[in-house]
Amino acid sequence: MTAGQTEVLTAVLVRHGETPLTPHGAYSGSGVPGPSLTELGQAQVAGAARLVAGVGQAHYPDLPAPSALIASPMVRTQETAAAVAEATGLSVDTDARARECDFGDWEGLLPAEIDARWPGERQVWHTDGMIAAPGGGESTADVGERTTELLTDLRAQYAGRTVLVVAHAVSIRSMLGRALLAPPGGWWRFRLPPASTSVLQVHPDGFTQVLAAGLPCGV
Repeated sequence: MTAGQTEVLTAVLVRHGETPLTPHGAYSGSGVPGPSLTELGQAQVAGAARLVAGVGQAHYPDLPAPSALIASPMVRTQETAAAVAEATGLSVDTDARARECDFGDWEGLLPAEIDARWPGERQVWHTDGMIAAPGGGESTADVGERTTELLTDLRAQYAGRTVLVVAHAVSIRSMLGRALLAPPGGWWRFRLPPASTSVLQVHPDGFTQVLAAGLPCGV
């Protein structure tokens, strides 16, 4: 590791595995704790756990091996983090800033159900990125503010190390999107399958480099 690398945070971002809502594209946010992983989701996160356990060895041998594990407080991310903890030997620290977007009144609804009740609003919410979901929800820009704060604090605490962050589709997209200086309305262009991994490096001056985005777990 070079002198410059000792100041860089490597963040390996792991999306949770499949839940009963995932195949249907329902808006599953942070407004409720659940749902849990499906049987397939459990197999997916086992594959993701094996992958991230190899960081610094078989995978990305030039990076430090993971030495910390952070997870969103949601049930699905805690279950995913438990599999990662078992594979890596790391303990899980929970940070609410990694939680999924709060979808407000859209929580648990299918896209067609949202469009029927709020015609046109879902499309604007996606493409604008600055508008909050109805009923006390968040905008994608809101999510980006808290995940940027999370990464800044992690870099200060874990400079020169690799941290695993178990999170969600919107929260991971926000970290990738802000790293590329993309507007919030464009963050939906990232495809992040269940239990996929993405890798960022955060430098002391805030410059953030994307090493990978949405790598599948192999299940």
